[in-house]
Amino acid sequence: MQEKNYKYYIDNGIYNIQNGKYEDAIVDINKSIELKNDWEISYFYRAVAYQALENFDEAMMDYTKAIKINANMTDAYYNRAKITLSRKDIENPDINKAISDLEKALEFDPKFIDALFAMAAAYKKLGDYHKSLEYLEKLLEIEPDAINAKALKKLILQKYII
Repeated sequence: MQEKNYKYYIDNGIYNIQNGKYEDAIVDINKSIELKNDWEISYFYRAVAYQALENFDEAMMDYTKAIKINANMTDAYYNRAKITLSRKDIENPDINKAISDLEKALEFDPKFIDALFAMAAAYKKLGDYHKSLEYLEKLLEIEPDAINAKALKKLILQKYII
């Protein structure tokens, strides 16, 4: 019988995430981390599972750990920013921290549509509507039919910029 290694457990964990079995995924990924605790992929996917379960603090810690191991994890920066921007359980989330994470994600992938949209939303939350529009314009250059971006642009132009 083949010995189960860290990759076996992470593969199982990812499979469980894809099938909505987040608790099972965390159990498998914990086993992967026990066998190899310096692999950013394990922390990233455990964070994905925690995020799906709305265990945001754990997710944030794991995304941060993944980034500490590999500073080029575009999706970890993006997901961490998304949590910050969408949390309802924190009264004043740190929008500037989310912007900093999104800047990092966009540094690695300037055409990251979701990060561009999140950046526009973040600046809208801060009341910087012109900066928000800049990001929406960048997004629409790449994806001219982006419905959400068109709708947000229209809202900002009609409601906030007169």
